[in-house]
Amino acid sequence: MAKPNPNGNFNIITTTLTGLEEVLAAELAALDMEFIKVGNRVVTCSGNLRQLYEANMWCRTAIRILKPIRNFKARDEKDLYQQVYKINWADYLRLEQTFAIDAVVSHSTFEHSLFVAQLAKDAIVDQFRKVTGERPSVDRIRPDIRINLHMHENMVTLSLDSSGDSLHRRGYREQTNVAPLNEVLAAGIIGLSGWDKKSALVDPMCGSGTLLIEAAMMAQNTAPGLFRRDPFAFENWQDYNEDLYKMVWKTAEAKERQEPQATIIGYDIDSDYVEAARVNIENAGLEKVIKIEQADFFQTQAPADHGVLVANPPYNERIVSDDINLLYKQIGDTLKNNYQGFDAFILTGNLEAAKHIGLRTTRRTPLYNGSIECRLLKYELYRGSRRVGNEPGEEGAV
Repeated sequence: MAKPNPNGNFNIITTTLTGLEEVLAAELAALDMEFIKVGNRVVTCSGNLRQLYEANMWCRTAIRILKPIRNFKARDEKDLYQQVYKINWADYLRLEQTFAIDAVVSHSTFEHSLFVAQLAKDAIVDQFRKVTGERPSVDRIRPDIRINLHMHENMVTLSLDSSGDSLHRRGYREQTNVAPLNEVLAAGIIGLSGWDKKSALVDPMCGSGTLLIEAAMMAQNTAPGLFRRDPFAFENWQDYNEDLYKMVWKTAEAKERQEPQATIIGYDIDSDYVEAARVNIENAGLEKVIKIEQADFFQTQAPADHGVLVANPPYNERIVSDDINLLYKQIGDTLKNNYQGFDAFILTGNLEAAKHIGLRTTRRTPLYNGSIECRLLKYELYRGSRRVGNEPGEEGAV
């Protein structure tokens, strides 16, 4: 099989979390990707090598950026082995490099992803043995080359994983609370809020500060890839263009805004969380952009006439509240009385408790925080004569 022309366009697969597909599609469009198509936890597109590097550098809601190398149908075990064996793996993997295969299997006659990954690994190793008499080693933790195998209804897509370590691991976060928010999910929540990156943004239960940091990075036009501690996987590819990647990196550095672009404020009632957030904010170089205070949300006031409030309160899953219903009622009362003119976005995995907020939602977006099914609830907190809250008979509508 001939290697793709690195200077031309090729197919690209980007993976994300449920509910963030449209946000990711917009990010890819901003990179001038072509033929963008939204799927379930995936967005496909077409781009060149520079755009592949840029996607890893800039995409805030992508988990992995994959480059497909072959599609085929696998009827049975023998067929899968033979189809993988057909690929000239010397085009993608050198004998001295380590590799790993990540397999995802759904609705197929093959039941176990580990078994599928093992079959594919055997085919690659056997090909090298036949040609060279030696075999490359497998490294599940830190491989040089990471191969992605996706099988759905026995249709297989084999891809090179250009990212390596998941893109949600930005590198700025050392201190977390007991239930830290995934960076990709945090960026997605800010994206779904429609925040203009200029008006005030408040997180009144900020924990370790992830929502604040992701928002500030957007406002400052800071590429998340600049915090990367480990190399991207594409740096081990045979067609790696170091000069091109350096250009992408330097361009990202030049685009970063130095002066604060928006008022971004975080509160938390727990001093340990405030300290953890401060450490993470400093790691991200955003201490001049984000203001953080130890404060009780219910005693705070909106810092401006309008803006966006985002919050990830306890669900009684990983963090337990003494009275979850009362907590959510207090959230609603504070929003209604102290944050008029704001749009509030509350991520919760406890829809029963959320009814006690007592305000009418204008949007409900299904999301997952880890394995917890959640909703991102939007509340428009009007000023003046327009009534805040529910109409009669709509108490607690979510």
